[in-house]
Amino acid sequence: VQLQAFGGGLVQAGGSLRLSCASSESHSSTYIMGWHRQAPGKQRDLVAMISNVGTTNYGDSVKGRFTISRDNANNTVYLQMNSLKPEDTAVYFCYAWTKTGNYWGQGTLVTVSS
Repeated sequence: VQLQAFGGGLVQAGGSLRLSCASSESHSSTYIMGWHRQAPGKQRDLVAMISNVGTTNYGDSVKGRFTISRDNANNTVYLQMNSLKPEDTAVYFCYAWTKTGNYWGQGTLVTVSS
């Protein structure tokens, strides 16, 4: 399974970005897709996840600001990030839990300037 992430970049605090992640695995074989992030010197933490029936879960620090969605027809997951803060700066990793295992994308850097 290959996951390809897009949409990272540099944004000012208070701004928005949208990440996308396209999976080579079919919707029917994918249980959960989501995003984790890792800031320099810190552990990788959950950002958001969405099941194949649309159930979502968010990390506490992004609740109310980030929204995850999923396009099952195109095997793609999106992360809309609003009201970005400097502490959101990190490498964002897409992942998928499928019938054949867990897979990670290559990561995309999000930098939020103050």
